[in-house]
Amino acid sequence: MPKESDSSAIRNQENILASIRNIGIMAHIDAGKTTTTERMLFYTGIIHRMGEVHDGNAVMDWMAQEKERGITITSAVTTCFWKKKQINIIDTPGHVDFTAEVERSLRVLDGAIGIFCAVGGVEPQSETVWLQADKYNVPRLAFINKMDRSGADFDHVVDMIQDRLTKNAKPIQIPIGKEDNFEGVIDLVDMQACFFDQATMGVNYSFKPIPDKYLEQAQEYRDQLIEHLSEFDDILMLRYLEEEEINKELLLAAIRKATRHHQFVPIMCGSSLKNTGVQLLLDAIADYLPSPLDVPHPIGHHKKTGQEVEVIPDFSSQFSAYAFKIQIDKYVGKLVYIRVYSGTVKRSSTIENQRNLKKERISRILQIHSNKKKDIAELHAGDIAALVGPKDIRTGDTLTTINYRLLLAELSFPDSVIAVAIEPKTKADKDLLEESLHKLTEEDPTFKVYQHKETGQTLISGMGELHLEIIIDRLKREFGVHANVGNPQVTYKETIGHAVIGNGEFIREMNGKGQYAVVKLKITPLKLEDLANGQKNIFVNSISSDVIPEIYWKAIEESAINACLDGPMISSPVERIKIELIDGKFNEVDSSETAFSIATSIAVSNGLRSANAKATIMEPIMLVNVITPTDFVGEVIGDINSKRGRIEHIRPQNQKQEVTAEVPMSELFGYSTTLRSLTQGRAVYTMEYIKHEKVPASIQEKILKRVRGY
Repeated sequence: MPKESDSSAIRNQENILASIRNIGIMAHIDAGKTTTTERMLFYTGIIHRMGEVHDGNAVMDWMAQEKERGITITSAVTTCFWKKKQINIIDTPGHVDFTAEVERSLRVLDGAIGIFCAVGGVEPQSETVWLQADKYNVPRLAFINKMDRSGADFDHVVDMIQDRLTKNAKPIQIPIGKEDNFEGVIDLVDMQACFFDQATMGVNYSFKPIPDKYLEQAQEYRDQLIEHLSEFDDILMLRYLEEEEINKELLLAAIRKATRHHQFVPIMCGSSLKNTGVQLLLDAIADYLPSPLDVPHPIGHHKKTGQEVEVIPDFSSQFSAYAFKIQIDKYVGKLVYIRVYSGTVKRSSTIENQRNLKKERISRILQIHSNKKKDIAELHAGDIAALVGPKDIRTGDTLTTINYRLLLAELSFPDSVIAVAIEPKTKADKDLLEESLHKLTEEDPTFKVYQHKETGQTLISGMGELHLEIIIDRLKREFGVHANVGNPQVTYKETIGHAVIGNGEFIREMNGKGQYAVVKLKITPLKLEDLANGQKNIFVNSISSDVIPEIYWKAIEESAINACLDGPMISSPVERIKIELIDGKFNEVDSSETAFSIATSIAVSNGLRSANAKATIMEPIMLVNVITPTDFVGEVIGDINSKRGRIEHIRPQNQKQEVTAEVPMSELFGYSTTLRSLTQGRAVYTMEYIKHEKVPASIQEKILKRVRGY
């Protein structure tokens, strides 16, 4: 039988895990994410003065660029406490150029809050982020913010959420008034009105009977809520059918259960700027969103056997964690943000990175409050914090106890769509530029640095013009690097149109020793749907060890994949091909991994450059959403058509029209200026990368002439 102390330890562990809420705050730009988080920190006692985004002093927006631009760029992490719950909050960016920050945050969250503007409703980035949360099965709440704004329409936004995001969303609150007359909220769970005292900045709030003029409306909404929840709760269904009274405790339990099982999204409302509704949102986080005990256990794979491993949140089991963010801090050095899934890790201990099997020593463990840090002694399953000390860790790495061969699922990120050439202004800047760019690529997996083979230029690429603007600004401010930057250019890719055979041989003497390798490859074009998520190309080995010994196979595969980085047309990466090893020759004396690597590279190059391959250039295609007054919709559509765009749909949005189209990135430079001119500055737009697509023949000729100079 287990000892009493063991049972006590288990109960204590379960109590700790049950008290943790790992949540993200996500939305379209300007919906009020950061302001809402500021209010949470104020009401939970973490800060004693509220910052404002428009004043540039919001705590969660701590980078200089964030303060100036009034947007969140990185995922700021902070911890606060409410109703005996530890809430780890990640405030994610709302601008589409920083979607990767949202993606890697959602990977480690147990719950999320989607914030919607009461005027704008479900905006393009709202949909994108919501779909990202669906991908990771993240339970969530919806908070309709800015109920005090002119044009606020709670019912319309509820309809938009139900129409565009999920039919399972229902209000658990309704507003009392709107715009300048917004006074408070009605809680449909316990049927009371809540009013917030503005003299105390909303710290004091009180519950009162629902005003008579809202009583019928509140009862109607509550009946709809109960009817929906009764589909997932037998006790609630029985009481509902028998028209028995349904008390607060029963309804609260039903909401909690349905929310955690992805059957329900509670909709709440308020105005964070006007200090209304945020404490009730904190209550809902504590009451409805899951703890690490309530979510499905992550499934990893044993690195050697490939067998699935269920990772259970147990303090006493082997340590495993996921590195979801890297940040270079000028005072502390490299910060590795992790989510612990099992076991315990202590300061000064040594862990192992399963990507490269390198051992890493932890010198400090930091609990982060935006840009402030608190040293702690240890982390347990369910915790989110930052490690100091590890050197060679990247976003997506699995960290474990030494010799625990567990791999958690890796993240895949979208391709970059825009690049600029960069060079140091002086020789003194050269080494510092290289070092700084390396640090920035460690932080941001969507930021790439590479050399152009034809020109020798250093190119940096990212997810959009704003993304690269921020990078270049950081080089100057944080790293003191002065650089010359070229004009933005599109990041093209290449592919082939027909299957070809590529032959390569490397037979010669090097350093007094013979080298011998012969490789024959079949290279076949693929469709995008033939590739798994994040996959660029496929390598297949169709030979036996009699043809080429197994010891050379890995060198052949790695060389084949690396050879695809240099395309035959404009030296861009080649994608959407299958490379099949179909034949070859070896010599027992002279063959080597080096010889087979070189022969393979030659075979790939010969195949791709043959006339039969029909090599073509691919360009990035963006999904563009324009919200414009109806008067200008014709001009917007005409301009999109002139840019080789394809209109996907046009739909009404709050007395305006939303135009969605697929448009080549090369046609979109300076689009904000064009749109401002077309619509008298009254339209807004977003764009995000969706795919690379073959360019028309006439465009390909222009690209080749521009790149080659003839």
